[in-house]
Amino acid sequence: MNIQLFKPKFRNEEIIPLIEECLDKGWTGLGFKTVEIEEKWKEYTKLPFAHFINSNTSGLHLAVKILKDVNKWKDGDEIITSPLTFVSSNHAIVYENLTPVFADIDEYLCLDPNSIESKITKKTRAIMFIGIGGNAGQLNSVIEIAKKHKLKVILDAAHMSGTFIKNPHTGEIKHAGHNVDVSVFSYQAVKNLPTADSGMLCFNNEDYDSLARKLSWLGIDKDTFQRTNSKGSYKWEYDLVDVGYKYHGNSIMASIALVSLKYLEEDNSRRREICDRYEESFSKNGIQTVKIHKDTVVPSRHLYQIVVKQRNKFMELLNSDGVFPGVHYRDNTNYKMYEESYGTCPNSHQLSEQLISLPLHMYMTDEEVQYVIDSVIKINKIIE
Repeated sequence: MNIQLFKPKFRNEEIIPLIEECLDKGWTGLGFKTVEIEEKWKEYTKLPFAHFINSNTSGLHLAVKILKDVNKWKDGDEIITSPLTFVSSNHAIVYENLTPVFADIDEYLCLDPNSIESKITKKTRAIMFIGIGGNAGQLNSVIEIAKKHKLKVILDAAHMSGTFIKNPHTGEIKHAGHNVDVSVFSYQAVKNLPTADSGMLCFNNEDYDSLARKLSWLGIDKDTFQRTNSKGSYKWEYDLVDVGYKYHGNSIMASIALVSLKYLEEDNSRRREICDRYEESFSKNGIQTVKIHKDTVVPSRHLYQIVVKQRNKFMELLNSDGVFPGVHYRDNTNYKMYEESYGTCPNSHQLSEQLISLPLHMYMTDEEVQYVIDSVIKINKIIE
């Protein structure tokens, strides 16, 4: 056996004609297919705005920058965030000379509302919530805290394509991204909606969305697609007001995304099926797993994580069996860049040393799923 953690599934027979269409048309960049994927994403999620970008990281940076600039935050102001995330989440805060303040995590590996409350100061401006593995955790409670303290909520939804959340007050079930100020999704190669690399930036404010479109194209007020008419003539004049970035997506990535979105529900259903089999077997054998919060009615299940003793040894034995898991994530306060906050989030620090992400992808057969289950149960007995 050789069972990898991730393996993206692309429907080449459907993707290649869309890419060929871009090549034949001579339009591989911004516009054309990027407009189409934005409309399809809004149709699927019912989010009001969506801007296709080249990565989740770019989107997080734009989210932080726009909220800072529009709301006149000052350098050194604070955003409460999680230490258990990929480093790009917290780098996006530092890019804008803001200070990441780490709050601890709960049993769902998401921000703990009680810890957030204890970290709010006069300099706090926003909360960055990370929906790790597609789990929304106690996001609804975090939103209430933000409203009480008049804070913005940035949702790092890199893992949440296809996650639907229940509002405990209204009973409504909506896709992740509603009821926050901005959500940012990842379409990186191993995510649930895979391309080579891209993402979607979704503000819930039209003015912010408009500004994001300018800033993602170097601050130019109209992109090339907007300046080309139906006859192909090109208007070269444009204005420049802000210093922007080259963060926009392109039509090649959008072509891949269009097909991946078409199969997102089907693929996520298979992910949940695999996770249910994991959960059923491990719960019977005393293996600790990361639970999904009840408000996450339909989780995307980007990750399936267990909590083990002697992780390095556990992973070595899994590798010997031909199973190659991963770790998500290393507590960011272990990195030199964020070491001043080391020790402030004990739950995160402990769990980050014990978590293992098990193989979870579309190419896994039922036999391979069972093989992983048997291997984990066997090794857990050895370690104990």
